[in-house]
Amino acid sequence: MNKYVHLVLFASILSIHWSLAAQQTPNKFKPNIQHGVQYQQIIDIDKYFVSEKLDGMRGYWDGKQLFSRQGNIINTPSWFTHRWPHLPMDGELWLGREKFQPLLSCVRKQVAIENKTTSCWRHVRFMIFDLPKHSGDFNERVNKMRLLLMHNPSVYLAMINQVKLKELSDLDRRLNEVIAAQGEGLILHLASAHYQKGRNPALMKLKKYQDAEATIIGYTEGKGKYQNQLGAIQVKTSNGIVFKLGSGFSDAQRAKPPKIGTIITFKYNGLTQAGIPRFARFWRIKATE
Repeated sequence: MNKYVHLVLFASILSIHWSLAAQQTPNKFKPNIQHGVQYQQIIDIDKYFVSEKLDGMRGYWDGKQLFSRQGNIINTPSWFTHRWPHLPMDGELWLGREKFQPLLSCVRKQVAIENKTTSCWRHVRFMIFDLPKHSGDFNERVNKMRLLLMHNPSVYLAMINQVKLKELSDLDRRLNEVIAAQGEGLILHLASAHYQKGRNPALMKLKKYQDAEATIIGYTEGKGKYQNQLGAIQVKTSNGIVFKLGSGFSDAQRAKPPKIGTIITFKYNGLTQAGIPRFARFWRIKATE
């Protein structure tokens, strides 16, 4: 066998190896999406669009497939995305206010149930709030989103309501209305801003409270009513602050608390001089999808 034949055989074997390796490696597409910053005082509220900050799960539609913000494929029934536009859309999978955990349970299923009458997806909506690949400013993108929904009607596709306010007092009133209805807060988006990957100061989150993430590192047993159950969890933030969370848990969570190592989200109102969150309370287990 001459050297040429050896090279051909080696190339063939290598090609097969690469092909098998590609088949065994799951497709992962991490979208370069835009993120908001905490609200900073503004003067000209009329230059912004204001929308409700939904308590859902971020989704990215690339024109063919729905992905999580981490780049994992979201397994939706075929009918859920039927007739969706063939262009990228940024949005939020949403089941309703105070329904984050049921939504997470539905989205995390490895195989989506196709039967509409029994599938949890029949109540979910993909609420779009931006068009990542559109070159226009946000005012133009809002108009484009409205046209897209008009020409591509789908029960499961909607747009987050974007409104203009006249006075800063209207912003306070709108925030109080959303909070009273068990909503999370508001989003302010500068109308003249373009889509910007990463943190964008033209996109701001306004809430009555702050939230952050921490890792569970220990437990404290409860007393009285909660004897032999969870009293509090000890957590550690990404910057090394350690403290306890003893409120915000349901009875079911106290009976069967999240495991050590679990990343949770908590709510709080400002920090002490030592950097410890004030009035911190457990909110939920972090979505890892």
